[in-house]
Amino acid sequence: MLAVWAAGGVFAMIGALCYGELATAFPSAGGEYHFIRRAFGPALSFLYGWARMTVIVAGSIAVFAFLFGDYLSRVVNLGPHSPAIYAAIVVIALTVVNYIGIREGKATQNIFTVLEVGGLVLIVVAGLVLAPDPAPAAPAAAAGSNPWYFEAGLATAMLFVLFTYGGWNDAAYISAEVRDPSRNMVRALLFAIGLVMLLYLLVNAAYVKGLGYDALARSDAVAADLLKRVWGQTGEKVISVMIAIAALTSVNGSIIVGARSNYALGRDWPVLAFLGRWDEASGSPRTAILVQGAIALALVGFGAVQQAGFKGLVEYSLPVFWGFFMLTGIALFVLRSKEPDAPRPFRVPGYPVVPAIFVAMCAYLLYSSVTYHGKHALVGLAVLGIGALVLLVARRRPSPAV
Repeated sequence: MLAVWAAGGVFAMIGALCYGELATAFPSAGGEYHFIRRAFGPALSFLYGWARMTVIVAGSIAVFAFLFGDYLSRVVNLGPHSPAIYAAIVVIALTVVNYIGIREGKATQNIFTVLEVGGLVLIVVAGLVLAPDPAPAAPAAAAGSNPWYFEAGLATAMLFVLFTYGGWNDAAYISAEVRDPSRNMVRALLFAIGLVMLLYLLVNAAYVKGLGYDALARSDAVAADLLKRVWGQTGEKVISVMIAIAALTSVNGSIIVGARSNYALGRDWPVLAFLGRWDEASGSPRTAILVQGAIALALVGFGAVQQAGFKGLVEYSLPVFWGFFMLTGIALFVLRSKEPDAPRPFRVPGYPVVPAIFVAMCAYLLYSSVTYHGKHALVGLAVLGIGALVLLVARRRPSPAV
């Protein structure tokens, strides 16, 4: 299990190297949308922008809003739909904060990040230092039965681990706003991912030591169960609040960067021109923020009606996410060939092997997400199909400038 978390961190670093080259060579508020457009043309970039607006980012906002609801329901339960109610409140509240302005959004993000790291440190101390040794595991029901990871597959474990690492790629969307990006972008990415990997390894080691593997596998709110074992109901409630706040970090960060890619989409395509309005007073694309919030709220409703919650919404976004991640990796090769003379302040070390590993891993995870995750994955692909129909309408309007 710990090896999977370490492998996830290494893969994220490989991806960060690839994105470092793209972001420093072609800085843009459009991020991946801009890279795909330069490499493959406007049609594929439109589909990516549509997917990011309706599946990838909106799905992430809904996923972490549900995680917030799962943990806060441990503190104050609002009934059978408590997680969904909390999720809807979070989406609305943070959409309003970011609508007010970028300063408010960034200040909120900084506060949430400090509290998130504090919660992870608390888990590490509780599990590795304070928790008594767990009771011996019950004997296996049948001799020779396989652990869960042989049944579900390591690829499935990696899907959820890498979803947890997700977010580092969003640095591409602020590449045009970073001071001295050729020097700071890759350094910041690698340092941040390394720190996150260390924290995740320590946290999971704390879970294993503090709860035991069997109890860890059965838990649906593992941090709360660990702290309950150490400090009783008080510990459970304290860490539930802190993990809920950690989920808010992801929700708020997704709102900030997601609205910028929607803005880039609206700026290029007349059919979605309403998204391409930038409000100078707030320093943010306000219309794009509101549309993104409405889509995320609809996905929260979908998760509640389908009783899918956190897991179902992750499955909804995975195939589309990994498909376009793979396409972004391929764009690095295409742009090396298509624009060989473009200034590249940072080049991926070990080219072409390192980016080829990234592309191959994305392809494998795309395959795994489609074959393992069933109907919710198909819903995400169907939404992408709707985007293809919108593209047909959009192409009848005046063509975007290249």
